[in-house]
Amino acid sequence: MLEEELKRWERFRDALRIDERAIFQDMMDECRRHASAAGAACLPNIAEAMFLTILFAHHKTLKELTEKIEGTDRLAESNSTTRNSATL
Repeated sequence: MLEEELKRWERFRDALRIDERAIFQDMMDECRRHASAAGAACLPNIAEAMFLTILFAHHKTLKELTEKIEGTDRLAESNSTTRNSATL
């Protein structure tokens, strides 16, 4: 069923620029990776499950990147504090 829905999106994929098609394919691969979770949601149509899966993947990535940035900020702040203490 998922593969049938993905097949319906082929014309959209084909209309994308060549360099954008890989990004689209990544999104479709996310749908495949989370197909069992999407199926468990019992959503009335497969497109809703696909959109939720893609949204989940984006949110997960955003959260991971935010955590990395916050870690980098803490490290930079710690280094700045250490340097200021050393000069005193």
